[in-house]
Amino acid sequence: MSAPQIHIETLPRSVQLLLVLGLLALAAFPFVGSDFYMSMVNRMMILAIFAMSLDLLQGVTGLVSLGHAAYFGIAGYALAFVTPANEPISLYASLPIAVGASALAALVIGFLVVRTHGIYFIMVTMAFAQMVFYVFFDNKALGGSDGLFLNFRPDAVLIDLENKRVFYFFTLGCLVAVYLFLRRVLWSPFGRSLAGIRVNEHRMRALGFGTFSHKLAAFTLAGALAGLAGFLWAAQTGFVNPELMGFHLSAHAIMMVILGGMGNFAGAIIGAFSFEYLLHLFKDLPAIGNFNTGKHWQMWMGLFIVALVIFAPKGILGLLARAFAKKEANNE
Repeated sequence: MSAPQIHIETLPRSVQLLLVLGLLALAAFPFVGSDFYMSMVNRMMILAIFAMSLDLLQGVTGLVSLGHAAYFGIAGYALAFVTPANEPISLYASLPIAVGASALAALVIGFLVVRTHGIYFIMVTMAFAQMVFYVFFDNKALGGSDGLFLNFRPDAVLIDLENKRVFYFFTLGCLVAVYLFLRRVLWSPFGRSLAGIRVNEHRMRALGFGTFSHKLAAFTLAGALAGLAGFLWAAQTGFVNPELMGFHLSAHAIMMVILGGMGNFAGAIIGAFSFEYLLHLFKDLPAIGNFNTGKHWQMWMGLFIVALVIFAPKGILGLLARAFAKKEANNE
């Protein structure tokens, strides 16, 4: 019997159950893990939101952006600018401001870049991101290369975000909400149109779809969700600097999406957690003689990504889906 064909947008029930167990594990983690590891997992969840926002562009619409970190950083800076030095700002005021700033930047930049295609789109998104990076890097009024500090996390009135465990569950809630929202978008007429643009934009245009407006809407929405991740990152770390807008973070997000599997937002979550875990694993590799293996973690990560793309082009999620689908087919 030939191997079952897997479309990563739909998953076998066994994989769905595995994802639910993963969610339960995240919910239970603060009660068994130390503060250090709880903060680490919290960062992974924030990066998972960031990876999902990019997957909307890369995995669903087929637009590979090398400048997605710009919107992540803009939201972090927006929170830093509106937070007073001597008291916290309201969550319900700062969150819309930060996310709105990222969405507005994505709308303006997207209006220009979504007119391009292929390699030109990739290079133009990187060019705009580098422009944003150097605007903050070279401007002392915006913090310069040293960045800015936040003395307080936003005030949510009913919940104390200064409490690490409370902030962890707030981030987990955001992660689940973004995932459910994007899954709804994926299966909406708008999401199906984006998938059609990824497969064949010329045919979609011939059918009467406004592909420019669809891509611009996706670009803006992805920027807004990246801004949510940047807002949470700044609130957790209490610090922002231009590196949050740099090329490296955008490249890391692309690798997270590829690692987990493009086209299903659960893949972006798995990719973010896997990437961060592998990063720490490779950095802690022991030295072999005079060769510091941990120092060259980027080489090991690159080799791992290349091997995964060759042997499991649909990523970790696709690999799991194929294995469980084959097992379910054999049991029937």
